Amino acid sequence: MPYIVDFENVSTTGLESSPVAEALAGLRANEARYYKNKYDHVFTVTPASEAPQTLDWVNRVLSDERGLVISARPLEVTSFEAGGFRMAYVFYESGLVVNVMYGIKDGDKRAVGFKLSEGMEVPGELASSFKFARQKSKLAGVIRGSFFVIKGEY
Repeated sequence: MPYIVDFENVSTTGLESSPVAEALAGLRANEARYYKNKYDHVFTVTPASEAPQTLDWVNRVLSDERGLVISARPLEVTSFEAGGFRMAYVFYESGLVVNVMYGIKDGDKRAVGFKLSEGMEVPGELASSFKFARQKSKLAGVIRGSFFVIKGEY
């Protein structure tokens, strides 16, 4: 069942099994606030089991581009278009958030972003290949993030 993310009253709904549920909820709310403010988009998530096509697309991009397979259990996903980009997010039980930003027009920016919830370790599958920068957020505390540019067509 879809869930509209409320960034004013942050809730762990759907994320309760995560050991960093509060921080992950703050990170999810931070993303919701960004898309509401920038694109007037209502950020709505769905349990990963109810939207396998979104999870499959993100997994394909990760695998094809960098040979990555995320070992954590996916909890929620969302997929939408905003500002000329196809966006997809996966929120993992570990506290990891993966997003794919895919410019619809040829030549537009295309990238995969990784964000780590406060209190989680860098996942082993990312530790040797990515450096994470820190950013402070009122909703999410300290967010550590990294990214890579997508070269293929998806």
